[in-house]
Amino acid sequence: MRILVVGAGATGGAFGTLLQEAGRDVTYLVRPRKQEALRRDGLRFISPTADRTHPVKTITAPDGSEAFDLILVTVKATAFEGVLGEIGAFVGPGTSIIPILNGMAHVDRLEQLYPGQVLGGLARIVATLDGDVVRQQMPLTSLMVGGLSGNPVPTDVSEALDVPGVDFSVVDDVAGALWEKWVFIAAAGIVNCLFRAPVGRIIDAGGRSRILEAISETEAVAAAAGHPVSDAGHAQAVGILTEPGSAFTSSLYRDLSAGLPSEAEHILGDLAGRARSLNVPTPLLELTLIQIRAGLPT
Repeated sequence: MRILVVGAGATGGAFGTLLQEAGRDVTYLVRPRKQEALRRDGLRFISPTADRTHPVKTITAPDGSEAFDLILVTVKATAFEGVLGEIGAFVGPGTSIIPILNGMAHVDRLEQLYPGQVLGGLARIVATLDGDVVRQQMPLTSLMVGGLSGNPVPTDVSEALDVPGVDFSVVDDVAGALWEKWVFIAAAGIVNCLFRAPVGRIIDAGGRSRILEAISETEAVAAAAGHPVSDAGHAQAVGILTEPGSAFTSSLYRDLSAGLPSEAEHILGDLAGRARSLNVPTPLLELTLIQIRAGLPT
């Protein structure tokens, strides 16, 4: 099976390395500058258990290629629209596409273009890109995949992704899992971006009840959309976002604080739009969006 990994950042580089080490045929779709660096230096992946560098196959959008069997889209939401128009050259009638991004807007866009070929994907990994080096901070590396419209996960896709180092599983309700992750990171984004502080300081300032309101708001949207959050998912969200003394901050807050491109519209803006269409009130979400939009540079 020929696998195309779109992006060689933290997520793509980590999973691509583990697939390659298991003997899978992996190619990366990257920008020309990144291609030059990978051709010169290879892809270095530092995990909690190993530090390795592998030569990799790369392709850029203008290169052209025959269709791949499996495409993993691992770019951030801010780069998604840019690659959306490029992957078409690599999609054939038998290609399976698995986007691994936050939110749900990207799933809708891909399903419109490639109906019946898109699978849901949910990855859990704590990794960052340090220059061109992928660094994984924690040993957890999992990938859940499932059909979105009643379409089963092809056997060859499951076999290709089930490799050492990855806790791989096929799940029945992958859409529910995607929504559950989405509303958690949205709640975390609201909490940190609205109050501009880590969880522990917000708790100390008397903000616990507002944190619980943010969780309730986002979970109410999921429920109205037909994807209620599980009891376990709710308990986990409350545990993480109300832990006294916690230094937890969301990646959205960290990106905004650093002046980096953020997924604010993809995570919060899209959720707010769906809430309005479902007549679900989300005042804290709306206030957070106003603050973020007003503070963004013109």
